[in-house]
Amino acid sequence: MSNFTRVYFEGLGWEFEIPSVAFSIGSYDVHWYGIIIAFGFSLAVLYGGRMAYKWKMSLDGMTDVLLWGTIFGIIGARLYYVAFEWDYYSAHLSEIPFINKGGMAIYGGIIGALIGGAIGCKIGKIDFKNLLDLGALGLLIGQGIGRWGNFFNQEAFGVNTETALFRMWSRKISEQLSASQADLAARGIDVDPMQSVHPTFLYESAWCLLAFVILHFITKNHRKFKGEIFLLYGIIYGAERTVVEGLRTDSLYIASTNIRVSQLLSAVIVVLFAITLVIMLVKYKKGTLPESFLIKTPADVKKEEEAV
Repeated sequence: MSNFTRVYFEGLGWEFEIPSVAFSIGSYDVHWYGIIIAFGFSLAVLYGGRMAYKWKMSLDGMTDVLLWGTIFGIIGARLYYVAFEWDYYSAHLSEIPFINKGGMAIYGGIIGALIGGAIGCKIGKIDFKNLLDLGALGLLIGQGIGRWGNFFNQEAFGVNTETALFRMWSRKISEQLSASQADLAARGIDVDPMQSVHPTFLYESAWCLLAFVILHFITKNHRKFKGEIFLLYGIIYGAERTVVEGLRTDSLYIASTNIRVSQLLSAVIVVLFAITLVIMLVKYKKGTLPESFLIKTPADVKKEEEAV
């Protein structure tokens, strides 16, 4: 089987081949998907470390956070996927640990990383609310870059479109649509394996990277309280996922319904986070926000050090 896939961008008049395998070590193939995910993760860690240093957060403590957050993030991403594909995995229990065969869900990863991060904060004596803000920015970096791994795998694409400028098609996409055509039709989604599709990976990547730029600016110039950036992340990313998830052909569904898990969860997050943000901003303006949420200025830190 060829390691290259020819991709056609009809709206742009482009066509070129992309490799799925970057290089091989003996009989082991190193895929571009893994390299891109690792690259995005590394940039997120570097950014988080730099910001933690500026915020005078313990780098040793952040190491604990990174370790626990990564482990629980991977476990959470896998368990979330398995839970909503239980009809298959209940009959193939031995396959659950094999994440190298695919089957990870970003929301499960976020939930797991939050749990692991909370444990790391407890051990490393890090303010969890500050971590939420740093983690949100890191997630946007990782998601924005990591989605390009989906492109090299030719996955995470959407339904057919004749108008989207970046609409794309490849033989691999066609084969996947053909294999899932009957299941999609049963859910009321008609697809033509020979027609171009929405590059939903691109939509999410562009949205996440733009959101990072915006939230980074807010963090540096207008951040009012701890947790604010995390709430904004939930609103911005949730809004995008609510829309884009409705275009995808590989969604996880709630049991036998036509309700997409990530679309519903995203909509709920947008509403809850928006309400919480408004409440927090009102309390901040009135001066009734709990002290633990207030951001310490360099002058505040200096006074504390002098008092000691």
